[in-house]
This record gives sequence, structure tokens and C-alpha cells, in this order.
Amino acid sequence: MKNVLVLVRHGESEWNRLNMFTGWQDVDLTEEGVAEAHRAGAMLKAEGAHVDLAFTSLLKRAQNTLKIILSELDQDKLPIVFDAALNERHYGDLVGLNKDEARERWGEEQVHLWQRSYDIAPPGGESLKDTAARVLPFYTKRIAPELQAGKSVILVGHGNSLRSLVMQLDRLSPEQVKELTISTGMPLIYRLRPDGTVAEKRDLAA
Repeated sequence: MKNVLVLVRHGESEWNRLNMFTGWQDVDLTEEGVAEAHRAGAMLKAEGAHVDLAFTSLLKRAQNTLKIILSELDQDKLPIVFDAALNERHYGDLVGLNKDEARERWGEEQVHLWQRSYDIAPPGGESLKDTAARVLPFYTKRIAPELQAGKSVILVGHGNSLRSLVMQLDRLSPEQVKELTISTGMPLIYRLRPDGTVAEKRDLAA
């Protein structure tokens, strides 16, 4: 595996299970989330995956998912880079609210716009465009050079931090990205050309 980027959204978190807006709140994995992380690692091992470097956010649901995956790959001692640039988008005033409660308060259409649109931010929070403004420069500066050097990298992130990166890799428009959902615990495998464009993509959930 050379020039390979593996993207994984963390396993189910406690607030995913409760249908709550999480953002930067540092909640942990549920038992199902732990199981999803083990399955992701087993799937990658079955693919013959071997990675040279790992990246994740400052949030423990992503960190613990990564640690479980690396354990499944027998790569527990792999160097890991932790950075807030890879955190989930900040949901501002929505953090801690049940999504159904938010719809009752602001209306289903408005909450849907906050969740799925590219450049409309919830009150006090980040839009997907805002999230991309920190994820993409980090990717360009820290991750892309490792891939261009022939290394294989795993990045365990969050629904929206990964949506912003997949949007760039897959060259999706702001309209197209509205339909993009990243499943928990399901690896996406990209093989990249030396110029950083995508040569091949595999979704292990497919």
C-alpha cells in the first residue's frame, strides 16, 4: 500500500446514540461504537492494509476508534498526530440538543440547512465551509506531503471533517455535498497519484 489514504469516521458515540448534536463535546464511544471500530480494523486487515502514519482529532471518540483499528492491524506503536484542525464541526447553540428538539424549536427546514448545506452555519457554530477552512490547509500541509512521499496514511475523523475532505478529493460541488453522508466505522480507501488526484477509491461499506 503506497500513496494510500484511509479515512474512517469514528464509531457510534454516546451522543450519536441519543440523536444529539455533538460538535466539539468530548463524548466517548458506545459499545456498538467500539464494535464498529473493531470491525473497521478487521476489514482493513483483510484488505492487507499497512499504514505508516496516523492522524486524528483531539476528541476521544476518534482517538479511541483509531487505537482500536491500529490494534486490529497489529500496529499499536504507529506514530499518531493529534490536531484540533481535524475536530468535528462546531455546532454552536445546537450542541447538546436532541435533533428532534432542535427541529421543534427552529423548524425542520432550518435545521436541515444547518446540517447539510455547505455555507450556512448554525448560531454560534461552523458551516461545512468553515470546517473545510481548517481541515483542508492541514491536509495540504501535513498529510499530502506524506502521501506524495509514497507513504500510506490513516485518518480517523468525524462526519463533517471528513465530508469537507471527501468533497475536495471527489471534486464535489456545494450542491452535491449536501447528499454526502459518511457512515460510522466504515473505511474509505483512496489511492492517490503523485499530483494528489484520486486514482482509485474504494468504499468498504459498499
